[in-house]
Amino acid sequence: MPKSNDAALAGFTRFAFDDGRWTRPVYRIGSGPAVIVIHEIPGLHPQVLAFARDVAAEGMTVFCPSLFGKPGKPASNGYVNATLLKLACVGREFTIWASGRSSPIVDWLRALARKVHVECGGQGVGVVGMCFTGGFALAMMTEPSVVAPVLAEPSLPAGRKKGVDLDCSPAELAVAKARMEAEDLSLIALRFANDKLSPCARFQTLERELGPRAELHTLPDASARQGTGRAPHSVLTIHLNRDDPDGETMKVHRRVLDFFRERTGA
Repeated sequence: MPKSNDAALAGFTRFAFDDGRWTRPVYRIGSGPAVIVIHEIPGLHPQVLAFARDVAAEGMTVFCPSLFGKPGKPASNGYVNATLLKLACVGREFTIWASGRSSPIVDWLRALARKVHVECGGQGVGVVGMCFTGGFALAMMTEPSVVAPVLAEPSLPAGRKKGVDLDCSPAELAVAKARMEAEDLSLIALRFANDKLSPCARFQTLERELGPRAELHTLPDASARQGTGRAPHSVLTIHLNRDDPDGETMKVHRRVLDFFRERTGA
């Protein structure tokens, strides 16, 4: 019998990507223009992989880098806490508390976007960041191939006093704004209404900085999948309510898939 981790990764192929500084495993599925799905804490768990399969089913090649955690391992509260502790202690690739700059690993992700765009073609690359990595999609817009950024419950920088801040530098934000205007681009951002990890103030900053270029979705907590043991947070994964196909979470799920198809040319 295969291990549960292996079963969760069924259908994906694996390769190592080295940008000259870091090497990380990347899991690939599908065909067509490229979309990069950047997992949340605690890692590349089965619900993230399920979302990747949804994107691939729409005619796109999905690339799932594994930045921390064990690929395919189910999420749990203990796994989340252990991953957070490790990142806080040794995660030099990540900027958790500081405002005004993105995490160093974003450079690796930009290099990955360049590679997969050359390989897969299309109009550009879609990117979704989730929770801890939510803001990475905005910072990645300094890479010209990135044309469809989705910020799912962006949660960095951490800390109550940082809730208004974005997980990127002023220079990165300026490039994103200029590209959006010049290339007629936009972004999508998602959160649940009472999510303290991804505060309303951060969405207000996105609206102030990007205006109508920021398509912001704040979902009612009641629309989230129940029985997870956690407050509503992960819009596209753990709290995606697949049992209610006409519900709010499935509507924004559909919107994200359509956004990727439209922007990448799938």
